[in-house]
Amino acid sequence: MLTAITHAVPPSINRCELSFIDRVEIDYQKAVRQHNEYLNALARCGLNVRELTVNLDFPDGCFVEDTAVVVDEIAVITNPGAPSRRGETAALERELKKYRETARISPAATLEGGDVLRVGKKIFVGLSQRTNAAGIRELARILDPYGYSVTAVEMKGCLHLKSACTALDDHTLLANREWIDLAPLEGFRIVAVAEDEHEAANSLAVKDVILLPDGFPKTRESIERLGFKVHALDISEFLKAEAGLTCSSLIFETDHHHH
Repeated sequence: MLTAITHAVPPSINRCELSFIDRVEIDYQKAVRQHNEYLNALARCGLNVRELTVNLDFPDGCFVEDTAVVVDEIAVITNPGAPSRRGETAALERELKKYRETARISPAATLEGGDVLRVGKKIFVGLSQRTNAAGIRELARILDPYGYSVTAVEMKGCLHLKSACTALDDHTLLANREWIDLAPLEGFRIVAVAEDEHEAANSLAVKDVILLPDGFPKTRESIERLGFKVHALDISEFLKAEAGLTCSSLIFETDHHHH
């Protein structure tokens, strides 16, 4: 069974971290409604959705993706590059221990899950303001015994690797070429987001559905032309938080593992 770990929207979300965009007032009630639509969409795709409330004191607490990298064999608890977010990981580790063995990125290194793109056994990690070379090396060391390859990707102009590039399936990536060095990603079919639709690059593939932020018709058409089923979600309030569709969930298999 595919499970999605999510987290309720913190009332203090207007104090969230921002790196590349200017602060605009987030409508908290509207954000909560959009978040509930997101959870409903995940449930409709057949996921077992769990919503935590453990990190409501953290303005970025709903962006659980950054706190861990979960593969079939293990959950790697990150060390976020934003100091204000480092307190979020403890509660997520307690939750993930129900499903996986855990390992930790050391305090000497930084890694945020938003920089980690997994496509099968290949893992690409953005070298960003939040994830450093030491963090990538530690992730590689932890995952190497399980047969994963970890490759660093240079980025420019955006927060996380998955702000610029996400996987539509195991062979196809959706990417904003301006924000990312595509050289490490050769061998994949690349679908480019439309020039004026940068924020469309953060899609979320759930089983056979691609969840896409609403309001990016050209990119949507490019994806549908390849035969993908697309479901658009309005996440306007989360875009103001420099977030996308992948940020608000940790999705992994929960069948055949210890509890």
